[in-house]
Amino acid sequence: MVEVKALQEIQTNLQEDSVIESIAVLPVRNLVVYPHMAAALVADRPGSVKALDEALQQDKVVLILAQRDPETDRPTPDDLYEYGTLVRIYKMMKLPEDSLHAVVHGVSRARVLEVLETEPVMRARVELQAERKNESMEGKALAHNLAEQFQRLIELVPTMSEELRIPLLNLEDQPSKMADFVAFNLRISLEDQQAMLELSDVKDRLKALTFLIAQEVEVAETGSRIQSQVEDKMGKAQREYYLREQMKAIRRELGEDGEDGEGQGEDLSGLREKIDEAGLPDLARVEAERELQRLERIPSISPEYSTLRTYLEWLSELPWSVSSEDQLDIERAREILDEDHYGLEKIKDRILEHLAVRSLKPDLKGSILCFVGPPGVGKTSLGKSIARALGRQFVRISLGGVHDEAEIRGHRRTYIGALPGRIIQSIRKAGTNNPVFMLDEIDKLGRDFRGDPSSALLEVLDPEQNDTFTDHYIDLPFDLSNVMFVTTANMLAGIPEPLRDRMEVIELSGYTEEEKIEIARRYLVPRELETHGLSTEDVVFDDRSVGRIIADYTREAGLRNLERKIRTVARKSARSVAEGQAPPFPVSEDDLHRYLGPPEYFSETAERTGEPGVAIGLAWTPAGGEIMFVEASKMSGGKGLTLTGQLGDVMKESARAALTYVRSHAADWQIDPAFFGAHDIHIHLPVGAIPKDGPSAGVALVTVLTSLFTGRPVRNDLAMTGEVTLRGKVMPVGGIKEKVLGAMRAGITTIILPRRNEKDLADVPAAVKEKLGFCLVDHIDQVLELALMDGRVEDEPVDAPESDEAWAESLEGGVAVAPRDANLN
Repeated sequence: MVEVKALQEIQTNLQEDSVIESIAVLPVRNLVVYPHMAAALVADRPGSVKALDEALQQDKVVLILAQRDPETDRPTPDDLYEYGTLVRIYKMMKLPEDSLHAVVHGVSRARVLEVLETEPVMRARVELQAERKNESMEGKALAHNLAEQFQRLIELVPTMSEELRIPLLNLEDQPSKMADFVAFNLRISLEDQQAMLELSDVKDRLKALTFLIAQEVEVAETGSRIQSQVEDKMGKAQREYYLREQMKAIRRELGEDGEDGEGQGEDLSGLREKIDEAGLPDLARVEAERELQRLERIPSISPEYSTLRTYLEWLSELPWSVSSEDQLDIERAREILDEDHYGLEKIKDRILEHLAVRSLKPDLKGSILCFVGPPGVGKTSLGKSIARALGRQFVRISLGGVHDEAEIRGHRRTYIGALPGRIIQSIRKAGTNNPVFMLDEIDKLGRDFRGDPSSALLEVLDPEQNDTFTDHYIDLPFDLSNVMFVTTANMLAGIPEPLRDRMEVIELSGYTEEEKIEIARRYLVPRELETHGLSTEDVVFDDRSVGRIIADYTREAGLRNLERKIRTVARKSARSVAEGQAPPFPVSEDDLHRYLGPPEYFSETAERTGEPGVAIGLAWTPAGGEIMFVEASKMSGGKGLTLTGQLGDVMKESARAALTYVRSHAADWQIDPAFFGAHDIHIHLPVGAIPKDGPSAGVALVTVLTSLFTGRPVRNDLAMTGEVTLRGKVMPVGGIKEKVLGAMRAGITTIILPRRNEKDLADVPAAVKEKLGFCLVDHIDQVLELALMDGRVEDEPVDAPESDEAWAESLEGGVAVAPRDANLN
């Protein structure tokens, strides 16, 4: 046993294991000091500071023990390793906050035998560990190999100083010191450093260090090899990317990083979160991940970066899995539809049927409705009401004048400025994958060298295949089967047949006068007055004045002109209020001239049908039904038949067929056969600037020619429609409801229809059928008996022929059927 002595005496006594009876202990964090190695440390704990002070005042020797847990602030003996290093203090300097900076030098390994005290300074009884030298060839070989491996590691690790090579040259003959030098400078864990300290046998220490340094060399070589491969494969774009990132870092340090302050990494992290939250299907998710990984490798300055980012933003913003819940309360839906629209019972019933089926079968695919009717009857506003009744979002696109197929399917991403088509754009705008989607004016699609948009719509409007609709830009299937598509058109003829076959066509005819009055009272008048800052108490319309506006100032199937006239009245009333006049302003029939000027329409049927050779036909137009005057004139000559009035080929053929029939039955009507060879015949349909075509004027053409040749005028309160064969059969035609409403607007009281069109009268409102008389015929002779007045033009006209009076008494509900005649073949 020895007492603490001078360093030279201690080193001399290390030939054999010695015991120090009492020495101060200095606990340290994350540090193992080896013999013969110098180390710098900072003592900031009170016990550590006191231990250094005490050692400095005595023999400058202290025992350093490493802590097992560096986080422990007040270590106990159990928190310290058993083996440590006896060190000599070379320098010490006071620091702020009562801490000390010391430079120590390792003297000898030591093992704690007993802790003598812990406060105020930890003291222990320790045993010094003498070096066990090994002069064998194996020991020298181990030392030489360790030196070479360490030098190899210095070459591979750039952070290790080249100056470490110099001590190795001087320590080749001192294996113990070299082992401690390598262990001290090798970046290994605290546990491994402590294990090296506890090995007193030099050969064991060299073997353990050889194993550890071999691992470090292998890791360094692998990293170097990977780095070399990456550098070989790194192209110009990657090198530019890294350089730009360095430039960004430099700008941030200089405060020149721009206003946003967000890096590309943070930006892409936000985009990834949006994609994760979008609920993409599996196929779309795989594609999004692939493109996002590609985006992370592209420099932000590259043109492809913005293109790819825009694509990923579209993917993340589409409602792949967002659906609105249908409101399946049928009574509530009926109230909403009745609140928004007056009449239109057929449409309302169809919507309520859809709701009923949806309540029984929730997975029902979306339906496609096509509203066909003249302008202004409420086709577009019906779509909004359907969406409100179903509780869905409503989106609308107008297809009028669309010529490019890309408007529907989008552009390929390879094009500059490419975007998805209007279908996908509207779905994103709706925010749900099951909105009510209105395709307005589908009959006005165009077609040119850029493609056929109607063909692109074939997939969209087919519930059997639109669940995998693929937009050219998105290039991934998107499910449209839950969308309720509603299309509108003025004419079915403008819709291609394959597209028409995919839709359920619902025809909307014009409104009756009573319906227009009611719609004006409920909707149009309050809305227009509110728009102009007035109320229904300021401007008072009566039903008779609205009816007069409808009859004298508008002649349409819809409501747009009526709305404009009501707007004119509201505008003039608002001016009166601004000029100081006090409301209310009554609007009666007598006031209309002051508000709207003279009437724009008047009945001309009586004036134009007072002589032979004039009859009234019925025509269907995209704006609703209209009456059509047919005029014929005869003159001396023999050139034949002249047709004017912008007639189409079909109507010209009907006129020739009508003349053929009249000539073949001239004897039945006491017409001189020589008449046709001595006269020219001219048939004209007025308003010649408007093209006219179709076979439904055949009945009127035969009637007007017979009237001209016999000199018997046609009844001025009667209109007719129907196609005539060469044998005189009256064939059915279309557009009956529209034609009937048009005849009623023109003041007609009796209408002649083909018998086979009787089924179409079911669509005519009951109020209209009560005001009009309908005569159903099979043969043109029945028409002539009803339409031609008795007596020639110079005689007193008679209101109706006796044959008409004979069977018209059987009229039930305004409909009479002419008795079948076995001779009418």
